[in-house]
Amino acid sequence: MQKIAIFPGSFDPITCGHENIIKRAVTLFDKIIVSIGQNSEKKNYFTLDQRMVFIQTVFQDYPTVVVDKYSGLTVDYCKKVGANYILRGLRTSADFEFERSIGQVNKKLYPSIETIFLLTLPEFTAINSSVVRDILRHGGDVSQFIPEGLKLR
Repeated sequence: MQKIAIFPGSFDPITCGHENIIKRAVTLFDKIIVSIGQNSEKKNYFTLDQRMVFIQTVFQDYPTVVVDKYSGLTVDYCKKVGANYILRGLRTSADFEFERSIGQVNKKLYPSIETIFLLTLPEFTAINSSVVRDILRHGGDVSQFIPEGLKLR
């Protein structure tokens, strides 16, 4: 049985923190599906297609990392793609409390799912997509917060 993990998020945009979690997890799983959740009630900075291209560009040399989109419950998507793991990155203890609650609910909904937490490296703890978007809105340079070579407009 293949070890397939999804790494769900909005990735609006992908950050160095996201990139680092995925690259560190590559050796743990046979396949990682970076799964962009679609929420019609949320106003995104970048389109879904742009976000998919950004992630595909970053991981073009990683054949076991694929990008997909989904809507609805994450556990339903896991069932659909045959994933038994949900990968999550933790920056702070608040992240842990939030993610633990979601992980417990997911386990109730889909008993064979396991949520795997990787701790964010200290240099990425302050980085999140909201901060990157705010810097972009104000015309700032986000190059140190996003994967190398990625150009956001």
